[in-house]
Amino acid sequence: MRVASIGLGLMGAALAARMVEAGHDISGYDVDETRVDVASAVGVNPAASMAEAVSAAEAIVLSLPTSEIGKDVCLGPAGLATFAPAGIVVIDTTTARPTDTIDIAAGLAEAGIGFVDATVSGNSPMAARGELIVMAGGSATDIALATPILEAFGRSVHHVGPVGNGARTKLLVNHALGIHRVAVAEVLVVAEKAGLDLDLTLEVLQDSAAYSKAMDIWGERMIAGAHFPPFGRLKLTRKDIGLIVDQSDDVGASAELARAALAVVEEAMVAGLGEADNGVVMEAIRRRAGLTRFEASAILDGPGEESQG
Repeated sequence: MRVASIGLGLMGAALAARMVEAGHDISGYDVDETRVDVASAVGVNPAASMAEAVSAAEAIVLSLPTSEIGKDVCLGPAGLATFAPAGIVVIDTTTARPTDTIDIAAGLAEAGIGFVDATVSGNSPMAARGELIVMAGGSATDIALATPILEAFGRSVHHVGPVGNGARTKLLVNHALGIHRVAVAEVLVVAEKAGLDLDLTLEVLQDSAAYSKAMDIWGERMIAGAHFPPFGRLKLTRKDIGLIVDQSDDVGASAELARAALAVVEEAMVAGLGEADNGVVMEAIRRRAGLTRFEASAILDGPGEESQG
């Protein structure tokens, strides 16, 4: 299929590359021209504008930092609703506020444009390998149109109901994952303070009833202090956990564990680590334990020197 890929950051570029590999014809656009240049190296046709990217497309894939940006891209004065052809389907992979997703779908529907909130679980390397989990909200008709594209980067596609449910389900996945990630970091710091071998500790954890995939994704990187380059940036996790807490509050459910994870993320953000990988929460917990004083510049340049305290 001919697909316009809008947003070529870490995840968007990986999605575009995977769609190229699957045989789709991809035109890519990002407000950052350097990202377009990088994507062109893996077979994405560079576009100078959204309109150019969409001009011959049969579908549009969005991968954007926030749903507020998504609303502007779709419904703004120069948004997709003003020029995208009727009958095309927009596939939004952005981790979004569910109400924004519903508003976007309604606005596009007025222009005869279909919409699927196809949120994804996984990081950019997993996207590049086609190993994402896709949680798709939308009508059966729009899901059918989107499925050949979703299958290019997803190892499984779950139709979770109408538009909005993809966003809601993604927040639930990230709710659990954010807690698991901080739990792994906390346990490893306890092991470190106790003088245990961290590699052996991780091996035992992965073989035990305590296992979670967070151990596979971040365990070794946490131990090595390998937080850059990122697979997913901490600053976007900060945004996601805010949405997670909001969703819990909206439905009247507890989010105390998510709030605890958010506190750790915010400590890392204050330390200047927003551009680092999500696993950098390990450093915030290590600081709490007086183990290290990594400077942000050391982490962003690579493994730094550690000073025990």
